[in-house]
Amino acid sequence: MVLCLSACSNESPSITYPYAEGDDIPALAYIEHDEIYNPEAVIPPQCYTKTEGVNNPCYACHQSYDRSEERPNQMGDGTLQGNYEFSEVGLKNSWKNLFIDRRTLIKDIPDHQIDAWVAQDNYQVALEQSTAVLPQNMHLANLAEPALAFSDRGLANDGSNWVAYNYKPFPSTFWPTNGSFGDAMIRLPDIFRQVNGKENEDIYFLNLAAVEMAIKDLASIPIFPFDEQLYGVDVDGDGHLSKHLTRLKRPTHYFGDAKHLKLSHMLYPEGSEFLHTVRYLAENENGELVPSARMKEVRYMQKHLFRTRESLASAYYAEAKDKHFEKLPQTRYLGERGIDNGFGWTINAFIENEDGELRPQHEQELAYCNGCHKSVGATFDQTFSFARKAPGSKGWGYINLKKLKDTPNIGETVGEYLTYMSRVGGGDEFRQNTEMLSIWFDENGDLDNHKVAHTDNLYELIVPSQSRARDLNKAYFTIVKEQSYLFGRDATLTKASNVLENIDAEQPPLLDEHQFQWDMRLDWHVDSDVTLAKED
Repeated sequence: MVLCLSACSNESPSITYPYAEGDDIPALAYIEHDEIYNPEAVIPPQCYTKTEGVNNPCYACHQSYDRSEERPNQMGDGTLQGNYEFSEVGLKNSWKNLFIDRRTLIKDIPDHQIDAWVAQDNYQVALEQSTAVLPQNMHLANLAEPALAFSDRGLANDGSNWVAYNYKPFPSTFWPTNGSFGDAMIRLPDIFRQVNGKENEDIYFLNLAAVEMAIKDLASIPIFPFDEQLYGVDVDGDGHLSKHLTRLKRPTHYFGDAKHLKLSHMLYPEGSEFLHTVRYLAENENGELVPSARMKEVRYMQKHLFRTRESLASAYYAEAKDKHFEKLPQTRYLGERGIDNGFGWTINAFIENEDGELRPQHEQELAYCNGCHKSVGATFDQTFSFARKAPGSKGWGYINLKKLKDTPNIGETVGEYLTYMSRVGGGDEFRQNTEMLSIWFDENGDLDNHKVAHTDNLYELIVPSQSRARDLNKAYFTIVKEQSYLFGRDATLTKASNVLENIDAEQPPLLDEHQFQWDMRLDWHVDSDVTLAKED
């Protein structure tokens, strides 16, 4: 018997259904009976923000760029800052977890209980299970304890060749003050790590630097000291071999066993992988907030197919055509491998079950990932964090917010986060982070620009108090117990008041003067020796 979970009528009086229209159906029921809850899961919760015509969080994702830049990303969705271009289904906000006041749900959760919960290492448990819950390509020993997992350079100590990098978290979903710590690791295929078939760390980091220059469109970059004489390779093309090279000019090809492969403008080489964990907020022995041992999610991307700029153009055209004819987005499910985003990337992710153990995300839960990693105008090869990595050799190593400042974006003159909070009118997209409002805004709701501009580092700016951190941990814990990820996985404390439950497509979200051109890359050369391609 087919079970109807969404609004429907009984076709025969002899058939009974477990749920009727208006029932409070649990999220897992949709998964259990394989019925789609939200066909527009690719529209993230933030897209339903009330802008009042002036508060603009939309610009961080939705951008259109000059064709002369020849970006492979040809989405060009900057118009979404000024228009609601939703399907009829998408006009209704399905992220109903946003409209739950979780303060009543968390009031009886003791602090010691949530502290114990976030301190447990559920990732290592998943690695050690005989049923091999996590695929081998998502394994990284001691990942719960970054100091043990990585060298000072960021290279994984277990021989897996994952490399952690320090990057500026994307505003503002990935700010710890809004619920989670995140990290990111990259891994290149074997030939990028080898010389004559043998592993070589120096060549690996040289190729990583080349990838960084390709993605960011940089002309040169600082690197770890490299001995050209040892390898007999003139990597900077200056005509002689240096014993201690610390700067690399952008090459035409990669190095070592990958020397036959050309760099591609703003594209990763085929086989590139990313590992990203989302974690609770834990307190260490010094009273500082750090990423917890427990993982909320473990996310993975692999570039299984290299697509040229021309090939990607056809994919963007197909997407636009489907949207024009009001076809709902399709997610291609690959079984245990995850989903195909349609642009050459495989995406997979694991999330906590009711008992806190990591489980594979269901197809409907994975569809949420395509909201950011499929066709968003601001991304670089469907990714975010690597284009925001601290430059060159300074940026290798596990993420550390205390080592980063509020650097401006390319084309901007003041700090990115200062700019964002000014344009949004708060410390999050929904303008309901009361702690950020109380710290950085005055009683009239105006941002204290001087105070924000004079913070010493990002930790000071976007990490919450211990009390807020515990409340956010507890709020997310209730979502875990509900297993209600289909309804939203944002750790909000109060019912959202600045979020629309239904969209009026005739009402433009933002006035023209409050729409902005923006580049997510950072203008690091303000305080470093990185060189932008446009200056070369």
